[in-house]
Amino acid sequence: MSDPLREPTFLILAALAPQPLHGYGIIGEVAALSGERLSLRPGTLYGALDRLADEGLVEPDRQEVVDGRLRRYYRLTEAGAGLLEAEAQRLRRNADTAQQRLARRRERAAPARPRTAPGSGRPRMAPRPAGGVAPARGVAPAGGVA
Repeated sequence: MSDPLREPTFLILAALAPQPLHGYGIIGEVAALSGERLSLRPGTLYGALDRLADEGLVEPDRQEVVDGRLRRYYRLTEAGAGLLEAEAQRLRRNADTAQQRLARRRERAAPARPRTAPGSGRPRMAPRPAGGVAPARGVAPAGGVA
């Protein structure tokens, strides 16, 4: 099993999953995917893209010139998509495990509620004595002292 991906790497791969993007497009997608928590600098992004390309996870798609500047687009490779899928499953399993444990914690922490009689919503009474009739208050049971 490979090491878990760092969040920026995971988000770069996720940004490229639907379609090829150029550098600033990747930066914008990563910011959106992270809820604006992660803002990649161009130097950081291009260093990561070079590393990911060396690992065979992304590859250049095409280049175009816009306003006199070269834009290089990158796409996710099949190996990159496989790694992204495996990491997403790992994260999902971890999140599911955490949710199950939190549910058990909530169950343990819930205050004990009084037991109720079925269908009545009222507290359950003490069981009746043998014979089915409880003596009235202040009245001595047969053969006993009140």
